[in-house]
Amino acid sequence: MRLDGRRYSNNVEDRRGSGRGKTIAGIGGIGGLIIAALFVWISGGNPLSVLNNGSSLTTSNEISSDYTPTPQEEEYANFAKQILAGTEDVWTEEFKEMGLTYRAPKMVLYTGSVQSACGSATSAVGPFYCSGDETLYIDLSFFEQMDKQMKAGGDFAYAYVIAHEVGHHVQHLLGTLNQAHSEMARVSEKEANRISVRTELQADYYAGVWAYHDNRMFNSLEPGDIEEGLNAASKIGDDYLQKQAQGYAVPETFNHGRSDQRVRWLKKGATTGSVSGGDTFSPNYDNL
Repeated sequence: MRLDGRRYSNNVEDRRGSGRGKTIAGIGGIGGLIIAALFVWISGGNPLSVLNNGSSLTTSNEISSDYTPTPQEEEYANFAKQILAGTEDVWTEEFKEMGLTYRAPKMVLYTGSVQSACGSATSAVGPFYCSGDETLYIDLSFFEQMDKQMKAGGDFAYAYVIAHEVGHHVQHLLGTLNQAHSEMARVSEKEANRISVRTELQADYYAGVWAYHDNRMFNSLEPGDIEEGLNAASKIGDDYLQKQAQGYAVPETFNHGRSDQRVRWLKKGATTGSVSGGDTFSPNYDNL
């Protein structure tokens, strides 16, 4: 991606070093835990179910004084700030087109474990979004794990991770996320999983919409970028992850979508750039 000269978001809180602990590679909102924590997915659970109603939020805005990030981690941090800024620019414009005002989310950078308004979490849940405090949470070591463990690296693949979580924030602002969660609480586990799939696929679509408009505004995409994102999407489908973990997939437990679905919706958003084209709730489930 072309990011030279791009601004950095000010909506970032750096808690790195304040919650150090053992890190297990994984993905939260974007797609499920990879091999080390796939038991959550095998059982059909939601990664955010590992969150608990823990202690109060940490309020530090600076890296812990005894924590020294690596040069690579600092590159990731600056990259994340630029991508978040890009989502702010795009979604501010898109909400204005809809006659609405965009309220930008915050991003918290952490290491090991973190406290959110949704409870406490470790890096095992991977990047996630908490609507309770309208914040994205990410342990930057996840990007390296995407590259080395999942073979899904690349700057646009990492941007997709952030843009997907911002997609959940967009759903929150539009009321879609709360409506989905309310409906999930009233139906069977199988139906709740299907609603979750629809929600995640829409966040993938919104990530694509962001990519379309970020490129329109800043000429940010380079040859191969979209392919990096599609490769990452294919590696985080429920079917792919379950087959990696146990050799077979259990469709009724899917709660983020198959690989082909995630690729299709991300690609659709990146191709059309139309917010209104991301209705994943009306189509027949089998046609998603």
